[in-house]
Amino acid sequence: MAKITNVKGRQVFDSRGNPTVEAEIFSDNDISASAISPSGASTGAYEAHELRDKDQNFFLGKSVKKAIENINTKINSSLQGLDPIDQSKIDQELINLDGSENKKNLGANATLAVSLANSKLAALIVKKPLYKSLGKSFSLPIPLMNIINGGAHADNDLNIQEFMIRPDSASSFMDAIEKCFLVIQNLKTLLRSKKMLTNVGDEGGFAPSINTNEEALELIVSAIEKSKLLPGKDIAICLDVAANELINKEGLYSIQSNNFVSVNEVVNYYKKLTSKYPIKSIEDPFAEDDWVSWKKITTEIDKDVQIVGDDLFVTNSKRLNKGIKDKSANSILVKPNQIGTLSETLEVIQIAKKADFNTIISHRSGDTEDTFIADLAVATESSQIKTGSLARSERVAKYNRLLRIEEELGNKVKMAKI
Repeated sequence: MAKITNVKGRQVFDSRGNPTVEAEIFSDNDISASAISPSGASTGAYEAHELRDKDQNFFLGKSVKKAIENINTKINSSLQGLDPIDQSKIDQELINLDGSENKKNLGANATLAVSLANSKLAALIVKKPLYKSLGKSFSLPIPLMNIINGGAHADNDLNIQEFMIRPDSASSFMDAIEKCFLVIQNLKTLLRSKKMLTNVGDEGGFAPSINTNEEALELIVSAIEKSKLLPGKDIAICLDVAANELINKEGLYSIQSNNFVSVNEVVNYYKKLTSKYPIKSIEDPFAEDDWVSWKKITTEIDKDVQIVGDDLFVTNSKRLNKGIKDKSANSILVKPNQIGTLSETLEVIQIAKKADFNTIISHRSGDTEDTFIADLAVATESSQIKTGSLARSERVAKYNRLLRIEEELGNKVKMAKI
């Protein structure tokens, strides 16, 4: 039996240049592995707690020295001597050591980095690729690729946070990437022809000065057609509304413009968009506590449209079970840092699959070079992965990892079905 001999934390930096947590775990057979916690900008209130120092003298309060200290002292002491192969025991030790509902004591950024580093260490010890250590059967996820940024991820007037494309007709992961590549390049040409900037946002999508959701959607449809692909068949459009950012105290929403309107008007607006454009997925169409409106949109929208809970569920089994019972969505976005350990993440995926929910493994807007979520998507046979555009190396790293897995598995693996 291998044993953990040391757990070390260090402060590194995410794709926004903000401090974040890296953990490295060492075993008694001279093997070590590390993992880095990502960080979100548009975050749900019910996410596990990201521990930052809030000392303005260090990185404007964003340093993570307390989380690092927790790893180097409490966590290190607690995990020494344990078998890294027993992931559930490691994670339960972290949960018990923290002792809170939302990881506020140790910090979910500390517990997640340690949990993921341990899973990588276990894979090295058993001499398996990470995805084979995590799962027994595999499929390649269909990418939801960000191509236009708005909301909290860009400095423009778009209220909807992300406009994405999904290559539904892809026969392989390389084919999926090529189809997305073509649309992105044609969109860039279209933007330039209209004298619009082609600078990119936090997740690699373009962030042009566009004023309306419809203008963005028209551009995307044109780019799909210029790629000689069929909108709705070869390429679907997916939205992340991030409605938490668009609700006022009266429960009204500003999805279309700066004017706030009723839930009924918002639902009708979504129906109008999905009837006019090939939109097959809407993430966070309403705010995280607006359960009634979530049920309304899930019931009334076309059945082939994904209603995806991100801020609603925050990768939390209790909130997911409520959503399943209330029929408040039909899909879940899975972000390991929202809950803080791998075991809890896997539990949520299992619950979702049992309820016939689509599972979408996701990055964060403040991500890193760590490619763990690529292996996780393959190992859990999740239907989709959301990890940004074909730009910015922290996003492309996940796609490259998936291409390597596809090459390794060859004809033994197929694209997931939605």
